[in-house]
Amino acid sequence: MPTPEQHPARWKGDITRQEVQLVVAFVDLTHFEAQAQRVTARDLADTIDDYYERVGIEVAKANGTLVKYIGDAALIVFPPDAVNEAVEMLMTLKAAVDEFMEEVGWQCRLTAKAHLGPVIAGSFGLRDAKHFDVIGRTVNAAARLKSTGVTVSHEVFEGLRKDLKEKFRKAPVAAAFVRKEDSS
Repeated sequence: MPTPEQHPARWKGDITRQEVQLVVAFVDLTHFEAQAQRVTARDLADTIDDYYERVGIEVAKANGTLVKYIGDAALIVFPPDAVNEAVEMLMTLKAAVDEFMEEVGWQCRLTAKAHLGPVIAGSFGLRDAKHFDVIGRTVNAAARLKSTGVTVSHEVFEGLRKDLKEKFRKAPVAAAFVRKEDSS
């Protein structure tokens, strides 16, 4: 197992692919498609760029790795020993992005979901333009979690400190926990 400094979530450059455990998180904006229809292309681009900046800053502060932006979503990874930091960052990011969206008059809100498990991490893409990415069932499982706020899988929940566990409740769907304040 790599040391924290060697962990794939912190790798840069051309990286040989290997299977590793990671916390995989997705963040996404609700109502983005409808909002995009209500603003100019320039306003859309400027606001999304500001959103990207906020996401990138929070991920860096928490020592995670921003793998990529996918439209109004982002794929983020953390080493498995940073599950608490990952979830704390997601909760902080949700509050910051929701406040930003209110400030700019958008109806969008951030949703976040995280799962922990094995992925293939390393360089993918064109021979001369490879970039770090993560592939595997864990990524798909994280993407499929239902979220209206911050949702974590059972695997992430089990790794949380007691004070963080207390912020979540069992979701009506199997193997997921939603933050209590995001529940109706």
